[in-house]
Amino acid sequence: MSKTAFLFAGQGAQTVGMASDLYATYPLVKETFDRASQILGYDLRVLIDKDEKKLHQTRYTQPAILVTSLAIYRLLVEHGIRPAIVAGLSLGEYSALVASGALDFEDAVRLVAKRGEYMEAAAPAGSGKMVAVLNTDPLLIEEVCQKASTKGIVTPANYNTPTQIVIGGEGPAVDYALALFKEHGVKRLIPLNVSGPFHTALLRPAAEKLAVDLAQVPFSSFTIPLVGNTEAQIMELGQIRSLLARQVMEPVRFYESIARIQEFGVDEVIELGPGKVLSGFLKKIDKGLATTSVEDCESIEALLNRKG
Repeated sequence: MSKTAFLFAGQGAQTVGMASDLYATYPLVKETFDRASQILGYDLRVLIDKDEKKLHQTRYTQPAILVTSLAIYRLLVEHGIRPAIVAGLSLGEYSALVASGALDFEDAVRLVAKRGEYMEAAAPAGSGKMVAVLNTDPLLIEEVCQKASTKGIVTPANYNTPTQIVIGGEGPAVDYALALFKEHGVKRLIPLNVSGPFHTALLRPAAEKLAVDLAQVPFSSFTIPLVGNTEAQIMELGQIRSLLARQVMEPVRFYESIARIQEFGVDEVIELGPGKVLSGFLKKIDKGLATTSVEDCESIEALLNRKG
């Protein structure tokens, strides 16, 4: 029996007009966006199609990607394609929670809108830096961050692949870390164009506010397993609230999460949502793992034809 994992896209993958062809073609997708717009109090479809500036603002980016991803998820389920296990990158974990049966769609939309607001307020654009460190031993990265912490907050933020780890934090501390990496002969350091140093201690205020909202949200037992970002383990019902609050200010352990998914015996991974970022990571983690990304009519139809 073949097993499929669904992986849900994170922030940074958004593009103007994403899923507009799906919205025009499939009533279920339109219904998903329309319901989200009612909850949010603004027209999400118009924002995605016509307001690039807002689309790249964290408070709007997060609901936009969540709803795009879940509209695609609903479409796959409607056509009989279901996951055996799920995960998501950062924001994508909320889509995964809905797919796992643990979180209601409406609650997810409300939560993610608040999460985006809190993260934007805690780390306003330009308040810190994130840099991808390539082809460097994770232990060296951790050691350099610790040393550079004398200048402020700097820590690993995303363990994307064994050869790509993102660090983030306050400008002076990140700059000092970069100088130390160069002393160690690290050649490839790529500054990222992100809205803030997410998944670092600078996000503690957002984590604390989010914890208050999470306390009000009902979560249900998982109907399928979900591998969480923060501990790269199968999440348990009783841990959801604390893990989601921690996730905002602790590193995303993506490649360890993929290892956990592979232990589950999956033979295919489908990336849902805009872009192909996660598929790119997967190629670097394990070239042999069959990976498909689904984001528009063309990719959905190709998948349905193959599965049909």
